[in-house]
Amino acid sequence: MNERICLREQTVLSDDWYTLRKITFDYQRKNGSWETQAREAYDRGNGATILLHNPQADTVILTRQFRLPTFLNGNASGMLIEACAGLLDDEQPEVAIVRETEEETGYRLLAVEKVMEAYMSPGSVTERLFFYLAEYSAATERLAGGGIEEEEIEVLELPLAQAVAMIATGEIQDGKTIMLVQYLRLRQLTTQANLLT
Repeated sequence: MNERICLREQTVLSDDWYTLRKITFDYQRKNGSWETQAREAYDRGNGATILLHNPQADTVILTRQFRLPTFLNGNASGMLIEACAGLLDDEQPEVAIVRETEEETGYRLLAVEKVMEAYMSPGSVTERLFFYLAEYSAATERLAGGGIEEEEIEVLELPLAQAVAMIATGEIQDGKTIMLVQYLRLRQLTTQANLLT
């Protein structure tokens, strides 16, 4: 634990959907003095996200669904193009992302590759996100997909080059998706450069 931080009080402000807490803590500054601070932190659990890639066709699987917070902040339709993702729900990240992939896209994965972990909004949200890549092909077993319960998820298959271009045009604005698409493209470019040397 960090000796420069002493938690003093935690107050639950809301637990309707997930948990929003106000945290009061003492923080030791670089000059050695202590300062009492208060922050709010939203705890929704940890999550996982994945980009499915068909290396033969160089296509990727993305989803499109309504996201209320984006609608409230200027996204006129509220629809967002994203990589498949979901909360861990007390599962290991690899297990959770395989489940989420089948629920959202219908694809049944046999193997996934972890590529990174990241805190996506560390100023206010506790969530840590686990990032994965997986291959798919025309032969990959696929069920209905589309999400569960109230989810209405559209599954998109796009050329990777188009997904990269959609980041530049603003058609893709989701942070986790941008990270995965750019990671995959950078990996391709690195592999191509290594083949030329």
